[in-house]
Amino acid sequence: MKNTVSYKESNPAFTAGMKKTHTILAPNMLPYHFEILAEIVESRGYKIEILKTEGRSIIDEGLKHVHNDTCYPALCVVGQFIDALKSGKYDVNKTAVIITQSGGGCRASNYVALLRKALKAEFPQVPVLSLNFSGLEKGNGLDLRLKDILKMGYGIFYADAIMSLFNQCKPYAKNPAEADRVRDESIVYVKSVLRSKGYKKYETVIAELLSRFGGIELIKTEKVKVGIVGEIYVKYSPLANNGLEAFLYAEDCEPVVPALMDFVMYCIVNVINDAALYNKGKKTAFVYKLIYSWLLKMQRKIIALFEKAGFEPPHDFEYLRVCADKVLNQGVKMGEGWLIPAEMVALYESGTENIVCTQPFGCLPNHIVGKGAARAVKTLHKDVNIVPIDYDPSATKVNQENRLKLMLATARDKIVERNAAKATETQAEETEVLQEVAVTE
Repeated sequence: MKNTVSYKESNPAFTAGMKKTHTILAPNMLPYHFEILAEIVESRGYKIEILKTEGRSIIDEGLKHVHNDTCYPALCVVGQFIDALKSGKYDVNKTAVIITQSGGGCRASNYVALLRKALKAEFPQVPVLSLNFSGLEKGNGLDLRLKDILKMGYGIFYADAIMSLFNQCKPYAKNPAEADRVRDESIVYVKSVLRSKGYKKYETVIAELLSRFGGIELIKTEKVKVGIVGEIYVKYSPLANNGLEAFLYAEDCEPVVPALMDFVMYCIVNVINDAALYNKGKKTAFVYKLIYSWLLKMQRKIIALFEKAGFEPPHDFEYLRVCADKVLNQGVKMGEGWLIPAEMVALYESGTENIVCTQPFGCLPNHIVGKGAARAVKTLHKDVNIVPIDYDPSATKVNQENRLKLMLATARDKIVERNAAKATETQAEETEVLQEVAVTE
């Protein structure tokens, strides 16, 4: 007899009653952002916990449940969930998991199906929720109001600011522990703002964050600045990129990590571009244009506040689009699409010559627009130092860090050469002045 039960119906659903009884586990893709966004979700009555576990055991769990030809982020996320559920820390009968989906044209849109299949093998009672804004998994997400989504927009701007300011202060702080303290206190401050009616007063909030980080005593010396671009999960997640930012701190470098809001605006602009390039979704594109204009206005005011306070500001997204057009057409949007080469160009043109392109194994779109576009960026800017690093279950941390150390050695040699050239030029100018004085006398 033919089975008439659909795959979706055969999996447990997260019901309204579970709001009070269940803990929802979420992967830690962005350490600052997800902690802040979780505050908004919890304000709706949910209990959510961001998983901060790391280690090889998580990767091994992922390999048991996900085919090793599947993209590395899926393996990390599934492995982290299974590892947490096996830890004994949670009552698996009162636990759910949540995952974000971009809805793009890559395997990331299949993460929920992969996760359900893995859970069915060991924890079939655990429901899976999907957080997405592309129409996937309708009726299987969080009960969020328009106000909550609005708060998330502000929350992302605030988290981006904390991430950027921390990276600009930590490597130069006279007391590095002070930078850590200011970061942690700033996260608590932003959480309290999002709980209040004043969460929309973003200029006041950003000014307060600038003041907090501006109070850190810095020793300004020349350090190697390293930009981090690539697939969104590996780019931000310490689990996936083997603590890339921590490694750069240990190597006395300044990490420069593009804002998450850039990815949000990239997704919005792609809908607008679809209408212009492919005559698709014109009504939706009209609404997205309004949202984009609002976000761009906020972003530009934040940029002005950063500049006034003497900090390196986030990139204006219209400038990023101009950078993309130098390398790749904006119709190329699979994976992170034109955003990766745009960020490479923008980082170089704003003073970050060294760039790590994080490439997860199995992510063909991002190898094309990341590693594949690097040559075009190097043709445009010959001095740019781009190193693609592959992250997968078989790649060892030692090999990855050795490649990074070679990049940093090249970067430091450039600094020495540049400083030597400046010293020679200064000496020549001083000699010329002395000769002119001698002739006059």
